[in-house]
Amino acid sequence: MGAALEVELRHELTRLDLDVALSVDRETLGLVGPSGAGKSTILRAIAGLVRPRRGRIVHRGSVFLDTDRGVDRPPEDRRVGMVYQDGALFPFMSVLANVAYGAPGGRRSRATKARAVLDRFGIAGLASAKPGDLCGGERQRVARARAVAAEPTLLLLDEPLSALDSVTKQAVAEELEGRLADLRLPTILVSHDFEDVLGLADRVAVLQAGHIVQQGSPAELAEAPASAFVASLAGVNYFVGTATRREGLTEVLGDGWQRSVRSVDAADGTVGVVTYPWEISLSRAAPEGSALNAVSGVVRRVSLVGNRARVSLASSPPVVAEVTEESVRHLALTPGTPVVASWKATATRLVPARPPPAASSRL
Repeated sequence: MGAALEVELRHELTRLDLDVALSVDRETLGLVGPSGAGKSTILRAIAGLVRPRRGRIVHRGSVFLDTDRGVDRPPEDRRVGMVYQDGALFPFMSVLANVAYGAPGGRRSRATKARAVLDRFGIAGLASAKPGDLCGGERQRVARARAVAAEPTLLLLDEPLSALDSVTKQAVAEELEGRLADLRLPTILVSHDFEDVLGLADRVAVLQAGHIVQQGSPAELAEAPASAFVASLAGVNYFVGTATRREGLTEVLGDGWQRSVRSVDAADGTVGVVTYPWEISLSRAAPEGSALNAVSGVVRRVSLVGNRARVSLASSPPVVAEVTEESVRHLALTPGTPVVASWKATATRLVPARPPPAASSRL
């Protein structure tokens, strides 16, 4: 039995030819790439808003599109919930009317469902407001509520965090990860920023010039990027632990870690830890000084990327460092070499992390 969603598309755009194949189960796939790579076109084709030159889209056995057979179901028959970067709300409609717009049923039934969804999303107090009266985070919440009210079987999120300031982005991301975990719909989350999908996506697909150039978990992409492009786009360490505030810093400890990791970011509870590989130094002995985080392990893999090298350690948590080729030679970094990886608390970012599957529902 295949995945819940199977997508094959070929389409000519102004500056590139789109040629992709994707499979998505009951999970969130992060689709990451620079502007103009074709990300939004893929979402619009799945939703039925763009007809590709050639393609086949099948969701749970239902054929949305098959150009060879002349099948092209209209958007209203696809039960796809789509959330745009700016929310794409109707400006002259109230929040309640916006959310009710896509809900199934008659007028009274749609309004009832819309009120229930607004209440579930904690924004019932905005029901009579107009989109122009809302802040960016509120517009995103309303847009997601509208998508959920339509009772979709598939969710598409087009840059839901990119237009938000850093404080609002953090709050919206924390809420979004809970919604995605609870809904458990096949979901594609598009972003030009790899960090925006951390803690939200189960897998990540990197799109470059209309082609998927690599897929895998965030850790897999950081450890062994297929190209310098992937390394620069997806170059982060990411692991999950429990955060506790202590003496002006946040300490994060995960299962089986050698020791806690410290950050200057404030957080409490389950968090994702993000550190760039180039912020990590490697040495044969534990260093002294201001680097507050250090883990030891043996070298597992050395991957050359241009004139740099990605060095992955069999440590706990597992760490990938990016160093010069000269450092590789100087430290004699080969598989099995024992080293210490160290980095500063200021180089450790804390982001939302998806709760484990056994976590209780928030909806």
